[in-house]
Amino acid sequence: MPRTMLSAGGIDYQDTGGDGPVLVLTHGFPMDHTQWRKVLPHLDGYRCVLPTLPLGAHRTPMNPDADLSQRGLAHLLADFLDALDLREVTLVMNDWGGPQFLVSEGRADRVARLVLVACEAFDNFPPPPARPLTLLCALPGGVRLMMALTRTKFFRHNKKAFGAVSRTGVPDAVLDAWFAPATASKDIRRDLAKFAAGTPEPSTLLAWSARLADFDRPALVVWAPDDLMMPPDHGRRLAELLPQGRLVEIPGSSTLIPEDQPDELARVLKDFLAEA
Repeated sequence: MPRTMLSAGGIDYQDTGGDGPVLVLTHGFPMDHTQWRKVLPHLDGYRCVLPTLPLGAHRTPMNPDADLSQRGLAHLLADFLDALDLREVTLVMNDWGGPQFLVSEGRADRVARLVLVACEAFDNFPPPPARPLTLLCALPGGVRLMMALTRTKFFRHNKKAFGAVSRTGVPDAVLDAWFAPATASKDIRRDLAKFAAGTPEPSTLLAWSARLADFDRPALVVWAPDDLMMPPDHGRRLAELLPQGRLVEIPGSSTLIPEDQPDELARVLKDFLAEA
């Protein structure tokens, strides 16, 4: 897997290559690019670039002084687009909503289209079911304890824990890969803890979200109406806030629509790209 070096450290990524329109697909916490493994085969004809961001499943620690707050990661993602000289990008996010802050940070010049798929929005950073984990990560030894919990069936698959992100359930082999880096490396756990502690106050989040009204390019909001993590009305609010926003709901899914409804998500995404 190729890697690009940024001021914050190295970022591994998958790149399908080709001359087609560029899609940059980001992932959630603590996940990696394989979050899109079921959707990718449906995107022939597009150049898909999938960075593994430092959200806890990355395999190489970032520099000790790296800013891994919500704002810092938005800038890191923009630096990644710069480093690969990606232009006219369709930026697609799911679960982690931080990529939208490229707009509020004035770093969306390379983004031609925005796709928000069942992601954090407004002051829902992190969603209520995930907040106990954030508090745990702030305690001494908390991240190590959290990683021990990831080995349990309850944490992985119960709808009151990590299992809430997928209706169909993420296979254990995939979860093993997501959870292994922070389980094995204290430096990855350091990075994970920095991200968990890096969310600003709700008033700041709402101010950043309001800047989406400045994004005057095509935007698609894809929501799961029965999601346990992302409030149903947030999809509608995002579509209304974005000047060219459009809402599509995909039932039968939780947050990880790429996991639960990959065929339908790919169809909706390709229809949007064809129109835009």
